[in-house]
Formats: sequence, C-alpha cells, structure tokens
Amino acid sequence: MRKWTSDIGEEDVGKTVILYGWIHEIRDLGGLVFIILRDREGFIQITLPKKKVSPEVFKLAKRIKRESVVKVVGTVKKELKAPQGYEIIPETIEVLNEAEVPLPLEVTEKVPAELDTRLDHRFLDLRKPKIQAIFRIRHQMLQSIRAFLCEHDFIEVQTPKIVSTATEGGTELFPVSYFEREAFLNQSPQLYKQMLMSAGFERVFEIGPIFRAEEHNTTRHLNEAISIDIEMSFTDHNGVMDILERLVVRVYEDVIENCERYLNWLNVKLEVPSLPFERVKYDEVLEIVKDVPWGEDLPTPALKVLAEELGDVHYFIVDWPTECKPFYAMPYEDRPEICKSFDLMKGALELASGTQRIHKYDMLVESIKSKGLNPESFEFYLEAFRYGMPPHAGWGLGAERFLMSMLNLKNIREATMFPRDRNRLLP
Repeated sequence: MRKWTSDIGEEDVGKTVILYGWIHEIRDLGGLVFIILRDREGFIQITLPKKKVSPEVFKLAKRIKRESVVKVVGTVKKELKAPQGYEIIPETIEVLNEAEVPLPLEVTEKVPAELDTRLDHRFLDLRKPKIQAIFRIRHQMLQSIRAFLCEHDFIEVQTPKIVSTATEGGTELFPVSYFEREAFLNQSPQLYKQMLMSAGFERVFEIGPIFRAEEHNTTRHLNEAISIDIEMSFTDHNGVMDILERLVVRVYEDVIENCERYLNWLNVKLEVPSLPFERVKYDEVLEIVKDVPWGEDLPTPALKVLAEELGDVHYFIVDWPTECKPFYAMPYEDRPEICKSFDLMKGALELASGTQRIHKYDMLVESIKSKGLNPESFEFYLEAFRYGMPPHAGWGLGAERFLMSMLNLKNIREATMFPRDRNRLLP
C-alpha cells in the first residue's frame, strides 16, 4: 500500500508499505546505511543493516546519489531515534531516475544559497520542506478565500487579460502584438468587474494574474502577480472593508487550524487579528509622518514611520485625497476633495486597495477627463453606466503580499513559485 511519509503510524508497524520520493541524505557507516527519504509531506528513515537486507539492496544503497527518485518497498519498524519515530527496513529499492552530481543547489540547506541562485534553480529550491511549506499555506489561503466569498454569495468570474486600454490610464503597461493592432496585458480586472455590476451579478470575485510594467527593484514588487478582486453592488466602501477584514481573519483562522505542520517547518507562530481593524484617516496619517504634502501618495519611508506608531498590525488608511486615487473613486458629497477610498495595511506593507465607485455616467465622464484621460478610450466601459448601474464598491488584494505579510517573508519573490520582475523572465 502506497503511503506518504507523514502517514506512517503505529498501525503500520510490522506491515509492508510502498513509498515514493527523493533521496535527501545518506549516512554510510560500513555495515549499516541510513537513507533519509523525502516526499512532499516530510521525511522517513530507511535503515539498511547489512545482515538484514539483501546484498543487492545493500550495494544499491551504498552507491545511490542524493536527490535521485526512488520507490521503496519495506517493513515499518518502531524506532524512537528516527524521524517521526519510525523507520523502514527495505525489501527493495528501485531507482526511478538517478540525479546527476554535483547538484547546482544544496537541498538539505546545509550550504545556504543567495536568492538569485535559488530562483535560477527554482525546481530544486522548491524541493526544500520550508519552501514547500510556503506554498502549502498559500494553497490553504486561496481555498479559504474562495470558501469565504462563496459563503457570502459572491460568484467567481474570469475577465480578459488582453485588453485594448489601460485600466487606470498611465504607461505602466506591457504591450502585446494582437493581430493587426496593439493590445496590452491587463493591470487589473477593475473595469470588467464593474461592468458585471451593471449586468446584475451583484457580487463577484476573481483570483487571477495582473501585469504591471513598473520598473521596480524592491523586495515587495512583482511585474506579474495574483490579485484577489471583489465587486459588490448596493453597498459603499464601509461594506467592502467589512468583507475584507473578515476575510483576512478567516484566512488566519484556517491556516492556524489546517497548516500547523507547515507553520512549524517555517518556525512561524500566527495569531488571529482582532476585529475591527483600526481606520486611520489620511489627514491623521500626515500628522504622524510629517513632511508629506497633502494630496500625494504615501512613500515607503512615511509608511515605515506610521508602522512604528501603529505597530505590525492590520489597519485601514481611509479618506484619501481624490486627486491621488483613480478616476472611478467616489468623492464625498460634502467634501469632494477627498474620496471613499481605503488601503489595507499590515505594518508598512500595503496589502489591498479599494473604493466605493462612481456609478453615475456624467460624473464618471467628468472624472475621467479630470485625470487627463480621453473618455472615448473607455467607451466600452462607460456604456455600462448608461443603462442602470447600481451603487457599488470593491477592492483588490495582492495574494503574494498577503502571504508575505502573514509568514513574515523578507522578499515577495519567496511568495510566488516562478517570479517575474524587471530582471527575471526565466525559469
């Protein structure tokens, strides 16, 4: 019977099991050979006493190379000194694919490697249990997000990633050749999810890639990322902030409950954030950080000062100046210089951004013009506002940033399997 290494337990003692995996380590003590077998769930010890295993299996164990892929058939024996408290006495070891030597990367992590080296040989880096743990937790994170949003009546959708115009204007776009025309990789599903509000879906979400041609070389920016977006009708910015903070709490709860082993591999201890998250007005932020002119976005040094004041917690920055937010952000009726926008922060890291949207056609056209954009470029989008667009709001949450903040990763490239940044197009 085939088993994962983590499945081996008391009920298997004395029984024959089948294991598949990679040779993680070998210790040759002459008449006794120990092999540590690794699969995606952990490790187990294969013990080969010369007098208790066949000569062929013993000879194979002595010459096998680390990171070779093998099939092991053997008997489970209790051994308190072994990983997990059990060992396997093998009947057969079959080498399914032998690894070349030397390895370009040390999977046991006894010899540390720089991040660029690790990313150059990412398939090997991903074999490390600590790295696999990141992506097992990411899997749970996305499962929890889907479950939470479905429970709150959201419908999952997919929007185009090849588009004819920028979501928010600007030049941060990757052009692509689209038959006889130029097109672009989409920065955001923003325009399409708003159009779905006009279509009557009322609550939608999408988990999909976004592309931004920003020339950043930082530890928190990627040029291809996964965005978790929602749009919700018949609500305002407060309604979708409530959804967002409860979603964050749900993810933490589920990860703590279902990913204890992976958190232990990473030596990470999580605490569920307290609700509600603090809401700090933009004007209040300026009083704390100083030296930022009103109306400008908040630079990283200012956000670090703010995080020192508030701590490494989740909080919202609300009531942003209208001029520094996208054209679709709804201004306050009594103070049009500020809008119903918010950013979700964890310490100094922005995780999500959202707003109540302008849902009136004439007002939206004027807002587009005020940003120096041409309404004709957005005609396909604006048409949806002519024939009954409900009030609505939404947000976009960066999957990699959310994971990075949760696990306290030092570089966002750690949170994606094959990162794309200004310098990296391979592997």
